[in-house]
Amino acid sequence: MNTFNKKSLCAAIAAVGALGVAGTANAVYVNPDGLGQVLIYPYFTVRTTVGGAAFNSLLSVVNTTASAKAVKVRFIEGRNSAEVLDFNLFLSAKDVWTAAVVPTTDGAGVFTADKSCTNPKVSSDPTNPTPFVNFAYAGDGAGDTLDRSREGYVEIIEMGALIDGSATQKGVTHVAGTPTCAAIDDASATAATSNPSAGLFGGMTVINVLAGEEFTQDATALNAFRTIGHYDLPGDIKPNLLDADPSLGAVIFDGKTGTVVTGTFATGIDTVSAVLMHDHLYNEFVLDSITKSGTDWVVTMPTKRYYYDDSGDVQNLFQRNFTADGACDDVTLGLFDREEFRSAPGFSPPPVTKKNSVCWEANVITFNGTNVLDSKNSLNINTTFANGWLDLGIPVTSSSDFGGPAHILTDTGGLSFHGLPTIGFAAITFTNGTLTDPMGTKVQSNYGGAFKHRASETTTLE
Repeated sequence: MNTFNKKSLCAAIAAVGALGVAGTANAVYVNPDGLGQVLIYPYFTVRTTVGGAAFNSLLSVVNTTASAKAVKVRFIEGRNSAEVLDFNLFLSAKDVWTAAVVPTTDGAGVFTADKSCTNPKVSSDPTNPTPFVNFAYAGDGAGDTLDRSREGYVEIIEMGALIDGSATQKGVTHVAGTPTCAAIDDASATAATSNPSAGLFGGMTVINVLAGEEFTQDATALNAFRTIGHYDLPGDIKPNLLDADPSLGAVIFDGKTGTVVTGTFATGIDTVSAVLMHDHLYNEFVLDSITKSGTDWVVTMPTKRYYYDDSGDVQNLFQRNFTADGACDDVTLGLFDREEFRSAPGFSPPPVTKKNSVCWEANVITFNGTNVLDSKNSLNINTTFANGWLDLGIPVTSSSDFGGPAHILTDTGGLSFHGLPTIGFAAITFTNGTLTDPMGTKVQSNYGGAFKHRASETTTLE
């Protein structure tokens, strides 16, 4: 096995920079500038903390182009990546759409005060949001209640630009701030949809007003996802990440070797997975007693569901079949404090595999049980370190339920990408309680911040 190395570091950096200009004609890639055809938001939640304060998740998507667009918006629960709601959204040129995921009596729902057109129409009433549903996950063994829909992640996929001058394009374009939303019936929208023009960006704010906490996250942007537009009807599960054009290939920058590498895969989902592959995730944790700090890590695997058949049996890449306890992938944990001391922690309680494993699609790793996000998909790390950082490794393993090596994806030319497709961030809180400002006014002084995971990639040529 030889480490793949075909370009110098300088040439690699130049090539990555050039992707912003040439990438749409070359290969699928994660755009470091945040613009793309596909946006993946790592995490939403409406969980309630121990004190009774609930999170809301506020989503935005921006169309930076001069073309109106049709996009699919999909909300996905975090255990088995089952869809809980989707709809078509129409963005006029230079448009912004915003929405909020809020708790309901038994689950979650979404509402929007935005005037951009949706089909079906999304509720504009925060007291009666469009509810999430459990149809796609009921019976999978991991829980049937709507409570499971309270946390997960979001995909937005461009179906195509709308032909300028078409009835649909005119109907979704804001005039004096308001579109008519006319001519967005299935036939008209299908005829009006042309090839994608990319240029989308977005973010999510997970906010708990009563707790004084806010965590912001940028959507991961995939560009050059496909070159041919197609309007998929409301209620259709398409488009999804399976629809990447595999003929375009997958481009990543391997930071370990300083190379830009291109893989060519037989399927679109392998292409998307390759550009999201990481074999190590790095981030900090803060557990300082003076500020009563807490830390949770979100680790989301947005392509995982596509590697399982209808019975929950894993086909490749991931390690184990799906059960009521999830589909567990073994990881390594290297914990360091700020003075270079190291420990090898374990999850508590351990997963059913009795190893350090992450088992869901959107996982939350909490430190010393601080449970910042109050996730029901969480694992805990106990540590005596007050502060430091974690190296979460995803090693290639020969132990898998499908009989082959897991955590490795090999393209048609023998180029292998190591690890698993992951995105996410660390949510860190600081709690100072109630303080008095210089004017004598009592103020709440709780804070929260989100920090995107750093990561490494390994590619080898067999």
